Amino acid sequence: MSKGDERVLLGHGSGGRLYRDLVREVFLAAFANPVLERLGDSATLEGPRRLAVTTDAHVVQPLRFPGGDIGRLAVAGTVNDLAAAAARPLALAAAFVIEEGFPLDALRAVCESMAATAAEAGVSIVTGDTKVVERGAADGLFITTTGVGEVVTGHDPSPALVRPGDVVLLSGTVGDHALAIIAARGEFDFRLEVRSDCAPLWGLVEAAVTAARGAGDEAALRFLRDPTRGGLTTVLAELAEESGLGVEVDEEAIPLAPGTRSACELLGYDPLTLANEGKMVLVVAPGAAEAVLAAVRATPYGGDARRIGVVTDAHPGVAALRTALGTRRVLDMPVGELLPRIC
Repeated sequence: MSKGDERVLLGHGSGGRLYRDLVREVFLAAFANPVLERLGDSATLEGPRRLAVTTDAHVVQPLRFPGGDIGRLAVAGTVNDLAAAAARPLALAAAFVIEEGFPLDALRAVCESMAATAAEAGVSIVTGDTKVVERGAADGLFITTTGVGEVVTGHDPSPALVRPGDVVLLSGTVGDHALAIIAARGEFDFRLEVRSDCAPLWGLVEAAVTAARGAGDEAALRFLRDPTRGGLTTVLAELAEESGLGVEVDEEAIPLAPGTRSACELLGYDPLTLANEGKMVLVVAPGAAEAVLAAVRATPYGGDARRIGVVTDAHPGVAALRTALGTRRVLDMPVGELLPRIC
């Protein structure tokens, strides 16, 4: 059998020689580093540090889409969850559930994508697990990633720190990831330039932390959240509910990519409820807002960052949108799954 025709077999999940060959020839080849090369069941990280840990499962379909694939998504999503805790990523673990018959070349490509994204984020994949299931028991490939990070601030950014007058910042356009998945699935016949925003955002958050410190108050960075499933609307609604304050945002200030705007108008989607995989919502004290915004805009994934709103005590617990028509509407969290299997 030629190398290009190799397939994942049930035996690759057995823990025996085939399993070791798979680990060494695919995973270790892609993720090689001194910690992973020990091939232990866990990785030991030493040092007196304030750590954050997160884990996420990725079942996106299709596995490849404009702007990314399941591998880039798995790494970026976990790095971004750590970044939302102001935590510098230190190490990642990855668990793979692979359907029997999955092409090994496709698995290698996913691992190469994960390795490139991890390198971009400055983090290593240091341990993991692999299971192979019978045909039909999984949809090709599922990946679960766990991340450990070091919290770099003396406070935990959270809704409890938010105050009236704080400024709401958004790092860029919204809705791109969900629309890219729809385009890749071919469920609708439209030809628009829509690419996923899938990207690791630790560098962006680090720049925001540094700017807040430079403005004289690290704690001026009050809140961080990446608007994934449920989109910007869910983040803002949760912020209002959890802080007990109101949030008011300006519809015209929220950036949209031209292709995403056109696709949403065509399909009737609200871009504010669509998933993102490379955006961050930041709430910042007014005295530091301009410095943080400028710092975010200077990063590779923050060029379209905007000041989109403000925290208020006028309508406690409610997030409201000032529309282009001058009216206001409440931003309620979506009920149910609008677009399944997008991450």
